[in-house]
Amino acid sequence: MRPEPSSGKLKKNNMLNQLIRELQQAADSERAKNLKWFFKTGKGEYGEGDRFLGIAVPNLRTISKKYQSLGIKDLQKLIDSKIHEHRLSSLMILRMKYQKANIKDQSLIVRFYLKNTKKINNWDLVDLSSHYILGNWLIDKDKKILFKLARSKNLWEKRISIISTFAFIRENQFSDTTKISEILLKDKNDLIHKAVGWALREIGKKDKKTEIDFLNKHYKTMPRTMLRYAIEKFSDKERKFYLSK
Repeated sequence: MRPEPSSGKLKKNNMLNQLIRELQQAADSERAKNLKWFFKTGKGEYGEGDRFLGIAVPNLRTISKKYQSLGIKDLQKLIDSKIHEHRLSSLMILRMKYQKANIKDQSLIVRFYLKNTKKINNWDLVDLSSHYILGNWLIDKDKKILFKLARSKNLWEKRISIISTFAFIRENQFSDTTKISEILLKDKNDLIHKAVGWALREIGKKDKKTEIDFLNKHYKTMPRTMLRYAIEKFSDKERKFYLSK
């Protein structure tokens, strides 16, 4: 005879099942159709095959917040899911746990995050998690993992590498962002162009000279989308200068 599971284990299993049920109850089929288009899930597109419930981010965050005590094993089940909102909920909970965790637990969360980078496989999943978790962790540590991710063949790992540096920018640390931006300058994907341009724009808000130094070195060869995002906050005169290459 098998021993009966402990009440604590039952409670945790029920909690994961309850979260999944609550997400299903919040589903909106019409919104799901729009999200499938918005996140490019067609054949050959970057989000090919992704499935959506159709839950707005604020609502998903409110639901996820109630399940912050879920353990890593349950979060792994969520991030393994083919349903987009399951993966996003896992990352939202992971971010909440990280913000409250001690150093030891933060280290475990970062290891979990890095183990699952290929499942953080759309731009919203990256943008709502990477700089809050991986970037925050690396502020005062060796950042070589980001340079490894920047040279990855995986689109999402490359985006994680640059978006993670937003945590550094908040702390007025710009050199890693510009170095990673240089690695990504010749990338062919528009999602990388936008992310790098966005990062450069954020640097400019803090230290315009650093951004201008980068632009003066690279603006003639930068992808046009990257450049446009980078100079979005510039004056008309400045934008015309950089766009008239």
